[in-house]
Amino acid sequence: MAPNRVSPDIQAGRLPADQYADNFDDLHEPLDRHEAVVEADRCYFCYDAPCQTACPTSIDIPMFIRQISTGNANGAARTIFDQNILGGMCARVCPTETLCEEVCVREVAEGKPVKIGLLQRYATDHFLETAEQHPYERAAPTGKSVAIVGAGPAGLSCAHALARHGHDVTIFEAREKAGGLNEHGIAAYKTTENFAQREVDFITGIGGIAIRNGMALGRDVTLDDLVAGHDAVFLGMGLPGVNDLGLEGDDADNCIDAVAYIEKLRQTDDLSALPVGRNIVVIGGGMTAIDVAVQTKLLGAETVTICYRRGPEQMNASQYEQEVAQTHGVTIRHWLQPQALVRNDDGAVTGITLEYTAMNGKLSGTGETVTLDADQVFKAIGQKPVEGLFGGVSLDLSGGRIFTDDDRRTSHDKVWAGGDCIAGGEDLTVVAVEDGKIAAASIHKRLTG
Repeated sequence: MAPNRVSPDIQAGRLPADQYADNFDDLHEPLDRHEAVVEADRCYFCYDAPCQTACPTSIDIPMFIRQISTGNANGAARTIFDQNILGGMCARVCPTETLCEEVCVREVAEGKPVKIGLLQRYATDHFLETAEQHPYERAAPTGKSVAIVGAGPAGLSCAHALARHGHDVTIFEAREKAGGLNEHGIAAYKTTENFAQREVDFITGIGGIAIRNGMALGRDVTLDDLVAGHDAVFLGMGLPGVNDLGLEGDDADNCIDAVAYIEKLRQTDDLSALPVGRNIVVIGGGMTAIDVAVQTKLLGAETVTICYRRGPEQMNASQYEQEVAQTHGVTIRHWLQPQALVRNDDGAVTGITLEYTAMNGKLSGTGETVTLDADQVFKAIGQKPVEGLFGGVSLDLSGGRIFTDDDRRTSHDKVWAGGDCIAGGEDLTVVAVEDGKIAAASIHKRLTG
């Protein structure tokens, strides 16, 4: 049998140098003052506003929109920050089309909701650009200290709320930059101009919050030490592990963890230096799958295909995000599950064979297959917790994630948790923010009796 010498076509600089900046420019053009006022005037300012009910952080949406309509953008931002201190990022990445805007009265009646996300961005950006001081003052020091693991949305939200109450907070972050997935895992075109770091600086600007980077739980610091050295601990480290395809060869260099690739893209200073394949296949149906697919297309990949084992209505990515991918030239193929990786004699992946699926009481393969050329295969089928992080501290788990009550308290009386790492946690920035806020209120109540 002749050796298979086909090699993956992966290279950097597929586009003219000046095209990268245009490709990765802001996905949504922000509203100017006139546009914001005109859009705000479309709001009915409902008394029992369904949009506010649909917001996981319960922002008073009619109030902040009315404030915009009267020219009080900074007041609108304060209304937002009162409930969601990461309101600027959530305005950029929150799936408003399936939350507040989906239930907007104008959406229900006319199919055209008030642009709540863009109005929230207008208000929060205006504040960050014009305000001369932090919107909140730190209370007198209480002498209590809280350790937080993870400088992502849950950890930052919890830290800010605790610092407002006068507690001293130390955040232990595994990466060299704070921000969590907002900094490392979200598509670059959704959060431009270093916004994630600007928001971290804004949040820590209240004082009383120290961030120790390069400190991973279980490697550089133990939960035993944190519990012994602090009055309370909040775990918001997300899901550090990544699910594999379970196929022979999925450890090949060009069978790639999508989150890791997005992180590399987000941290590079030169997008033209980032290698990308000519033919890309992405396995998964969530936001990470959409984000890596669109960005590889923007880097110059010729064909990008997302393969998902169920139908479009079961995808975790919203219909709007699916349309974003398709308008960027990404093909989405449903009812396909990976069966085998095609590899050359050096072990590099050159294609992937997928089996068609169907629902016959349960999802099952049909036996019919298709093989797609692939210079790179991206794994975007979810993340998982890493075992053995908690040392001698016993925490109740559910499905490998931390079990908490409604106040985000764990089974240990000094430990709280929130975000992706808890049982039932959702992969949404806004939900993580709410988890951190709820936990902070519970921690403060316990520390103050």
